[in-house]
Amino acid sequence: MEKRQEIISGKAKSVYTTDEPNRLIMFFRDDTSAFDGRKVEQLDRKGMVNNKFNAFIMEQLEAAGVPTHFDKLLSEQETLVKRLDMMPIECVVRNIAAGSICKRLGVKEGIDIIPPTFELFLKNDELHDPMINEYHCLSFGWAKEEHITIAKQLTFKVNDVLKELFLTGNMLLVDYKLEFGLYDGEVVLGDEFTPDGCRLWDKDTREKLDKDRFRQDLGDVVESYEVVGKRLGVNFD
Repeated sequence: MEKRQEIISGKAKSVYTTDEPNRLIMFFRDDTSAFDGRKVEQLDRKGMVNNKFNAFIMEQLEAAGVPTHFDKLLSEQETLVKRLDMMPIECVVRNIAAGSICKRLGVKEGIDIIPPTFELFLKNDELHDPMINEYHCLSFGWAKEEHITIAKQLTFKVNDVLKELFLTGNMLLVDYKLEFGLYDGEVVLGDEFTPDGCRLWDKDTREKLDKDRFRQDLGDVVESYEVVGKRLGVNFD
């Protein structure tokens, strides 16, 4: 597999073409950012930890019947993935109130959300990823109705699978975001699932084990990511 041109340089990952037109290489960097890039740091080992954590989660989801773009790990910081035609939207499920929903709706952090909420956001850094609805997606051609429906179904299926998985490690899946794309016409989970894109709390203490440690200057960011992975059986050695 030959790594070729960089086509995406995101906040924490770079994506490269390969000698196979339908395969890409995702490179997990040590970069960490928050607040639309206003806070940026390099954290040692973060790329490796997120790469291996993501591979573990994607394999768990595949085993549960969720189609993903994940193919295989290539190195400590690289993963081979299918090349998707990505939809420019984020699908968000919230099981417990935290983050922006508390600010938007004035609800108290930590309350259980029953049933869980489903939200859509437009992926646009310049606009600060505004919240949208299904009609916006249809009206502006961001996604087709049938694809949104499948993405929503898959997002809730991921919730069922991962809530139980994290509970085995005595952790609560507070919320998370997913991105989807099309591969041969099928809606497939893309991007990543790491503590960068979800909230995870210890079940007993409610200690934050995710990127909020970076946002809120709590320290031990990568160490907490490793704690999450090791509780699930991820091998970082």
